[in-house]
Amino acid sequence: MIFRSSLLFLLPAAAMLAQQVERPWKDTQGRVIQAAYVSSTADSVTIRMADGKQHTLPLSRLSADDQAFVKSQASAPAAAPTASAPVAADPARLPIEKRTWPAQVEVPARSIEITPTVENAPAREFVYQSEAFVFTSQAKLAGSMMKEVARTFEATRSLVAALPWGVVCRPPEGLERYKAALYETREDYKAAGGPENSGGVYMSGPKVFMIPFPSLGLEMRGKTWFKDENYRSDTLVHEITHQVMDSYLPFLPKWVIEGTAEYTENLPYKSGTFRVDAHKGGMKDAISEAGRRGMFPAIPSLKEHMTMNRAAWDAIADRSNKGMGELYFRSYLLVYFFNHLDTDKKGTRFIKFMDAVYGDVKALQDFFADPRVKRYPDGRFSYPSDFPPPDIKPESAPFKHLEILMEGRSYAQLAEQIKTAYKDVGVKLTLGE
Repeated sequence: MIFRSSLLFLLPAAAMLAQQVERPWKDTQGRVIQAAYVSSTADSVTIRMADGKQHTLPLSRLSADDQAFVKSQASAPAAAPTASAPVAADPARLPIEKRTWPAQVEVPARSIEITPTVENAPAREFVYQSEAFVFTSQAKLAGSMMKEVARTFEATRSLVAALPWGVVCRPPEGLERYKAALYETREDYKAAGGPENSGGVYMSGPKVFMIPFPSLGLEMRGKTWFKDENYRSDTLVHEITHQVMDSYLPFLPKWVIEGTAEYTENLPYKSGTFRVDAHKGGMKDAISEAGRRGMFPAIPSLKEHMTMNRAAWDAIADRSNKGMGELYFRSYLLVYFFNHLDTDKKGTRFIKFMDAVYGDVKALQDFFADPRVKRYPDGRFSYPSDFPPPDIKPESAPFKHLEILMEGRSYAQLAEQIKTAYKDVGVKLTLGE
């Protein structure tokens, strides 16, 4: 059984961090970690791990090559502030009235063509590229295995882009492709910042999806890793959904963030094809699986769940895997309701909600594209006092469009509608306002 960590946020400043290049760092004992250079003094260097945490190390502990690299960075001239390029329009976004639910979404064959770009066994660095992703692995993967991994990544991107939510799937600013880091052991994964008791995680600060080989179900044959019978894609689909929705995350409540990822994960999937038209069967299977794990369709307080801030969410999720699982399950039930059971059964309110969130995303992009805003390599930015940034405060930004979903309904009224709608499809849901 794979447990996922709750999604990690570093807001507000880190949501706009300038992308710094990660590289392998080797100490005098030959141990290697992936991290980005931040700054240095005459006898130490500060690096940033994949989880966004910074560590300061004595130069004497590093290899000669790394010490030389640090000295070259320290002697380089400081970068001047820069203005972002104008934000491109999103011509692929259709008006709401023209969006439809796809019956199925199949990944294009061209998307999963794999190009190896780095093969450095001593440094444990192997880099592969698909159409929209770059994968850094600590060990060499068989071509068939790498294509299988890429198929899931690219298919999930295609799925999210095809759903009527209107999500624009574009790599974060400054990146040509989305980043994924694959770790040979759980110990390597945790050393790089992977959360304890997690099978994989998308880190919204450094914009990287991290996953250890055991979560993928890989086995060694000779000197190359292959897929074994335990290979599974559920953690991949869940976290990739977060990754391709990255720009939306600061403006979404946690229940929408996790509920949408659970929604995509529970759609029937096989060999690069998602069966969106089989969503009802996927929902019933998800409820059955939750029951086997001791969780049943129940939301003790609808209002509390829909308005829960990140601190309260993380406090519950960090206490136990069961608490985290219940949060995910309740969120999935709500997202499923708003997409397939609410009033017109077409998800119109949810689509309008996501469209309003897209407006926030675009406003933030436009803010950084304005020549009056200056961005710095360390993630800071400056702007005139009469030109403030859009609201990205975690206590307010994610909740300002909830009324679109409520549309005049009280939480008590909505709770009754949700219970009735699930009863009509054969699911008994216990729900308090």
